[in-house]
Order: sequence, then C-alpha cells, then structure tokens
Amino acid sequence: MVMAFGLVFAQNQTQSQSQSQTPKPPSQPPPAVNSTPPVPSGVGEAVDPNKYSIGAEDVLAIQVWREPDFTRVLAVRPDGKITMPLIGDLQAAGLTPIQLTKDLTEKLSQLVNHPDVTIIVEQVRSKKYYIDGGVNRSGEYPLITPTKILEALSKTGGFTEFADRKHITILRGNRTFRFNYLEVIRGKKMEQNIFLENGDHIIVKQ
Repeated sequence: MVMAFGLVFAQNQTQSQSQSQTPKPPSQPPPAVNSTPPVPSGVGEAVDPNKYSIGAEDVLAIQVWREPDFTRVLAVRPDGKITMPLIGDLQAAGLTPIQLTKDLTEKLSQLVNHPDVTIIVEQVRSKKYYIDGGVNRSGEYPLITPTKILEALSKTGGFTEFADRKHITILRGNRTFRFNYLEVIRGKKMEQNIFLENGDHIIVKQ
C-alpha cells in the first residue's frame, strides 16, 4: 500500500511539473486600427449636381470605379478645398458636383487609365436657415433645395398654441421681410412667400 501511494504521488508530481513547464500561448496582439477612409454610402442629398454650389463644410462622397485608394468621403475644408492622395489640394467650394467631377477626372487621368468618377453631396452643411419662436421644432435646417417660407414652416411640425401666424419676420442680413401665414395658405398675397437664402432667420412671434 505504501509503495502504491508513493507511485501515485510521484505521477501527480510529474504531471504538475509538466503543466507548469508548458509554455503559455502568446498573447494576441491588439486589433489594428482601421485607417481606411470611409466608403461612400451611395446616398446623397437631393441636390441638383448641375446647379448646386459646393460650400465649405459640405461632405462629398467621391467614388472612383475600381480605384479604392481614391474612393472616399471628404469634408470640404474652410478654405474651400479637398485633398486627394497623389493629387493634393483641389478647389471644391464654388463648383457644382459636375464641375468638380470633371476637374478630378482630368487630374486622375495622369495616374489612372480612363478614370470613372462620381461625386455626390452626401451632407449639406454650408447652407442653412434658422427658425425660432412659436414652432414645435425650432433650430437650424439645411438649405438643400430651393425652399420657400411656407415650405420651411411646414417642416417644423406646426405652430405652438400662442404663435402669431400673421406677423412672421424673416431676417436677411440688414433686411427684413414680413410673412402672413394665414394669408398665404388662403392663396392671398403669394408674393410674400419668397425663396429663402443661406443664413436667413425666420422668427415666429408668440
């Protein structure tokens, strides 16, 4: 019995030493940081690519067919330019998406055979208007397409209980315009339903 116990004890000791000497698997390296630029979603704002003037802070989705190194999403810098790899800075502000597509295609033609370039405005950030006062959703709104006052007000979710719908004011720089909502919805004095411009403030008294 003593010999059997000693034999079992020796076997257990050998197994413990073998397990302690077994090398531990190397720790996994931390996941690499993805430095790949974001890929365009293919869904942009409803702007007219032949007429919309790109501005600072607008977000552009640039797609170059079968060229992932040049396919990316870029925000227009405050100086109105974007930066593309191997090309450098390109003027974007003041151009339409079609004009910028032509400029980029010409630049890429020196690096790529017959580049197929598509540029869409993914987010409009350079043009906006503001609505304050007696509406349900006041604040900042992007000016994506030509928008009149009545249409802008319809996006706010309606007026508050004590909103003055007859004496709405539009501030544009040092100019002031008046808008009577009750008249316009009845088809009267439609000339006051003007198109908004970038930076306009619509104020609904309450």
